Amino acid sequence: MITLLLGLFIILYAISNIDAHKYQKVVAAAGDIFGSRKEVIGLNSNVTKNVSAPQVTLKSQLTQLINKYNYNNSIRLEQNSRGITIHILDDILFSSGSANLTGGSPTVLSRLAQILKELPNDIRIEGHTDDVPINTTEFPSNWHLSVARALNTAYYLIKNEGLNPEKISIVGYSEYKPLASNDTPDGRATNRRVDIVIINK
Repeated sequence: MITLLLGLFIILYAISNIDAHKYQKVVAAAGDIFGSRKEVIGLNSNVTKNVSAPQVTLKSQLTQLINKYNYNNSIRLEQNSRGITIHILDDILFSSGSANLTGGSPTVLSRLAQILKELPNDIRIEGHTDDVPINTTEFPSNWHLSVARALNTAYYLIKNEGLNPEKISIVGYSEYKPLASNDTPDGRATNRRVDIVIINK
């Protein structure tokens, strides 16, 4: 009975500490206890998977699309702990002070959607503005404008490109998540954008 209990505790310890090297030793010890010396196959080669490989492939696909259609000045990629972010500057999607998609923007979104719709990841659409105040009947503030831009982008991708609405969320950040200084026209242009964030699985 004591021997059986010892074997049980060893197995429970192995389960609670998933370490390939320790696991091999523990199972070997358990094998001695229970009279079996069969080799444990495959665990040490599969414990650590190369989780970065899908991101590398995805980033490569997006980079090829940007280069193919000469979007280098309008679309930028960023990779961080959240996942991969596609920064789409407003000159390619919206007119100044507007949340209506411009004439060429469906083509851009359609090309991106061919990659996005194949992903299992959740996708968050984020709207951003510069710090120039807006106060119109349609958009009383930059908060309203940033949310409307994110919403219109997400709705287009869902309705026209078939992205799964269960995987889409939207958020508006107004002027409070800038990529560049708002002290220059170029900086403000960079900050007026929609981000498509492909969330890490």
